[in-house]
Amino acid sequence: MKQTKNYSAGPRGETVRSDCYIEIELKESGGIKLNLKSKVESMYGESIRKLILDMCKFFSLKNVKMTVEDYGALPFTIAARFETVIKRALSKTKKEYLLPIEKKNLYPTKKDHLRRSRLYLPGNEPKLFVNAGLHNPDGIILDLEDSVAPSEKDAAQLLVRNTLRSVDFSCSGEAKQRRNSCERMVRINQLPKGLDDLKFIVPHNVHVILIPKCESAEQVKQVDVEVQKLRKLHNVKNEIYYMPIIESALGVMKSFEIASASRNVCALSIGLEDYTADIGTQRTNEGKESLFARQMVVNACRAAGVQPIDSVFSDVSDMEALKQSAIEARSLGFEGKGCIHPRQIKVIHEAFAPTNDEIEKAKKIVAAFEEAEKKGLGVISLGSKMIDPPVVKRAQKTIDLAIMNNLLPKDWRKQ
Repeated sequence: MKQTKNYSAGPRGETVRSDCYIEIELKESGGIKLNLKSKVESMYGESIRKLILDMCKFFSLKNVKMTVEDYGALPFTIAARFETVIKRALSKTKKEYLLPIEKKNLYPTKKDHLRRSRLYLPGNEPKLFVNAGLHNPDGIILDLEDSVAPSEKDAAQLLVRNTLRSVDFSCSGEAKQRRNSCERMVRINQLPKGLDDLKFIVPHNVHVILIPKCESAEQVKQVDVEVQKLRKLHNVKNEIYYMPIIESALGVMKSFEIASASRNVCALSIGLEDYTADIGTQRTNEGKESLFARQMVVNACRAAGVQPIDSVFSDVSDMEALKQSAIEARSLGFEGKGCIHPRQIKVIHEAFAPTNDEIEKAKKIVAAFEEAEKKGLGVISLGSKMIDPPVVKRAQKTIDLAIMNNLLPKDWRKQ
């Protein structure tokens, strides 16, 4: 008697929410049989069935027995879980089932985008995705690396792909006022495995690719070559930027080489958990053990003309320590910090806000620049000091940050 094999994807159990469990058994006859159990059966049962049956037709499944346990999953999650099952069962299929891309997600980013905060979300946890934009981070990172178990890497690739197409992260409050400015980031796996992740994200409106455990310019160039191939193949118009993560002693020593490896490197981030382990010490809140590395990264970034971004702060319960860490990071020259919990975002934004003295100085510089422009002057001065364009640009950024943090009204010029 021929044995049959079941294939499954997704979590199951009473504690699961916004996700689903799908199990299939391929058969030689009998047609399609679907057993659906859903918490939202009365409202969405028919649409779930239609999605599953459409996908069966798309992947040419004619004889299959399916069990779907739905815990309030949205269509992009159900589609990703079902495609994972199919590809685990039919390893040779190269077809992709793509839901329509959400038009609100088709906005670009800039190399000098404001990156005070970036919120990490495990790439296999859809329950965290939909409301992430409510917390107003400057960027959201869908993580394919450390937060995803090796056995679920394939599932995370499809889920992240669908999320990039379907989820609007800039949906409220400050983010909405800033008009779709929440960057859509993905941390790929460590190379060479991370190169395989690119085909799941490059065609689907990713803004920034984080390259973990980066130790050479060559690694950045490998990513860049593959990204440009995929951009051309899929006619991707928007630029895609890179944020290598420095996480080792070697990476620190080669940080300038890495920062200047491609014109599309927009920032370097430092990962202090791995770095301190690499140099054989323990990470502390005070950060003395990583001061050299952080200063090296800041200096490399300034020399290469990209942004320095500080590590995450791992103690999500100590807001005061987080505040002091962020203030110190700003004093060292960093422009932002990573977040592993939404409650950290507000603290970080406040810590990276300009001081009253900085705001007053910036107002004077911008006012002097605008007055000089009105008079058609090529030389700008404030008192006895000449003002060059980079100083004006930095002053304008300070003004923007002050307005964003409600420290200065938008009509400050009228005051």
